[in-house]
Amino acid sequence: MKNPRWLRTLGVVAAVVIGIVLTLWATAALYFDLPWPWMRAPVAALYFLTMFSGLLLSRRQFRFLVMPVGFIVVLFWWLAIPPSNNRDWQKDVDHTAWADVDGDRVTVHNLRNCDYRAEFDYTCQWETRTYDLSKLSGFDLAITYWGSPWIAHPIATFDFGDEGYLPISIETRKVVGQGYSAIRGFFRQYELIYLVSDERDVIRLRTNFRTAEEVYLFHTTATPQRAREIFLDYLQRVNHIHDQPQWYNALTNNCTTNIALAAAESEHKPVNRDWRILLNGKGDQMLYENHQIVTDGLPLAELREKAHINSAARAADNHPDFSQEIRAGRPGFENIVAPTPQN
Repeated sequence: MKNPRWLRTLGVVAAVVIGIVLTLWATAALYFDLPWPWMRAPVAALYFLTMFSGLLLSRRQFRFLVMPVGFIVVLFWWLAIPPSNNRDWQKDVDHTAWADVDGDRVTVHNLRNCDYRAEFDYTCQWETRTYDLSKLSGFDLAITYWGSPWIAHPIATFDFGDEGYLPISIETRKVVGQGYSAIRGFFRQYELIYLVSDERDVIRLRTNFRTAEEVYLFHTTATPQRAREIFLDYLQRVNHIHDQPQWYNALTNNCTTNIALAAAESEHKPVNRDWRILLNGKGDQMLYENHQIVTDGLPLAELREKAHINSAARAADNHPDFSQEIRAGRPGFENIVAPTPQN
């Protein structure tokens, strides 16, 4: 029995659409990731024209193979581009952290502690600090928004009691003169970095010095044992990237997918496939529904309002008790009392 004409037409349309999508991605990969800047535009244009010429001029039996074959060739080249730890890095990412674990004693090397005068005017110290795992009581999530409510940047920050909070921010590692581009984030433009830092650095940067960034701080329901498992998984990744660089990818290897992977591996469970892992601006909604953050019985909208820390962070500024100041009186942090203001 012959296929109906409409079914054949649908198959042709689907093949053309898929071919166009593959060709657009491969063209962009050539444009962004060829190692010789002067060749990027002409090679990308030549590839694009070749693929469409092949679609229009090839024999009928080969017509729909041109674009997939071209895509596979570009993909194999693209996947072979090696990441590197040896580039002209910006000063705030020119070191990578690493850690020694000896029983309950954790020593973190190259912990970033920047003193900011403005967003791009700072002096960074790279410190060595030691923490006692037996004091790890839980961890919090700082979630930063800078525009779209669908996209955010989460930072896990681990509570070591009187030894302080230890935030780890998974970010793009940029070279001198490079800014972040959401489109370029899908290609081989940025290496991945696990920034281990001080809260007065990584959180205060976002609340006090960057414009139009809003930060919300939530206390998770993780037990001390669960927090320990996730923290040690983080440290394994910190050490791995210190030795073996990785590419950042806005879809597959970013701040949120790495947190989800760390949580899954620490429990030996499959990775969470919730769509809000990718559209991570709705991550607080996912955590709220799954009872993974302390809510104090509040509806999500009210909880988010109380978790907003920008004004408290600006008031605390460079106070030595910055971490206590931004938590005092918020849901999940009722045991924290705001320190006496500085004279």
